[in-house]
Amino acid sequence: MPTATLDKTDIKMLAALQANGRLTNVELAEKVALSPSPCLRRLKQLEDSGVIRQYVALLDPAKIGLGLQAFVRVTLEKRGSTHLQGFMDAVQRWPEVVNCYAMTGEMDYLLQVYFEDLEHFSRFVMDDLLQQPGVEDVKSSFVLKEFKQTTSLPISHLNL
Repeated sequence: MPTATLDKTDIKMLAALQANGRLTNVELAEKVALSPSPCLRRLKQLEDSGVIRQYVALLDPAKIGLGLQAFVRVTLEKRGSTHLQGFMDAVQRWPEVVNCYAMTGEMDYLLQVYFEDLEHFSRFVMDDLLQQPGVEDVKSSFVLKEFKQTTSLPISHLNL
């Protein structure tokens, strides 16, 4: 996949927006030493090229009643890929799953999931995940404490 060509100003804009996606165009322009009009043009180019995918509000899971976070390792049956699409479709429907990764190694998929409590987790595993055709094995790990959580991607390698 080709990498977008970014100059120092673009990189400064990306760093500023990763720190605070609610910056106004005027505030962003000040941070990167541009006037508002060229800043807005550059921002639009970053959005149109897909470098900036979207803007979101990040919620605190505990403050909205999702006090249990887990990582669930899923292995699917290896006999053909008949269950693969069904599993991928189900993952899209399950609101508890915030991230899903196809993996190398001992598992096929790694799910990051949030729950209200252990009972909610149990219902999800028993009623949804294990009922999904093709699911052969499920192993879970609960998060005890979060030491680092960020949505900011490392961009220091982009510096010219």
